[in-house]
Amino acid sequence: MNLFEKDVLTTGEVAKICNVASRTVSKWFDSGQLRGYRIPGSKDRRIPVSNLIKFMKGHGIPMDGLMSGNTRVMIVDDDEEIVNTLQDILRDQTNYDVRVASNSFEAGVECERFRPHVVLLDLHLADGDGKGILHVLRSHDDLQMTKVIGMSGKLTDGQAAQMTHQGFECTLRKPFSVRQVIDAIENAHAVVY
Repeated sequence: MNLFEKDVLTTGEVAKICNVASRTVSKWFDSGQLRGYRIPGSKDRRIPVSNLIKFMKGHGIPMDGLMSGNTRVMIVDDDEEIVNTLQDILRDQTNYDVRVASNSFEAGVECERFRPHVVLLDLHLADGDGKGILHVLRSHDDLQMTKVIGMSGKLTDGQAAQMTHQGFECTLRKPFSVRQVIDAIENAHAVVY
């Protein structure tokens, strides 16, 4: 979405740009943090683009994906070889904005800053359970729309199916092909928009 095409945005459009739930944007609006106006005779809210940009800058919401609309992908894995390979491939073959984290703490900090659309998450991080990161994302209002793809070399078919019931978009079995990774990201991101 190119903001220069519009002067005023709906709460749904703002939610997509900031990668948050629409109700989060409504909370920002109703609390006065995000300035805008209501359509007369309606509960619909409208936010001028200039106000959104000020709000995003003031709250550290990444501006890099704003004009380009590039998908923001974060890789969370403590295997440096896998991280480097994935990062190189995604940067070379896609227009994704890619960031990486090698442990749960880094992942939490980066998610807060980067607000990824999709997280590729190793389920067997050395510093803890990958499911804990999923729980943190789901409990954080601003990150609830982030799609999480689990990665593992140890899952059985039954365990992989169970992961989707626990909130993962899907799982990828290591070793996986480049096409599988890109397809999984595209399918997960298509659900966001």
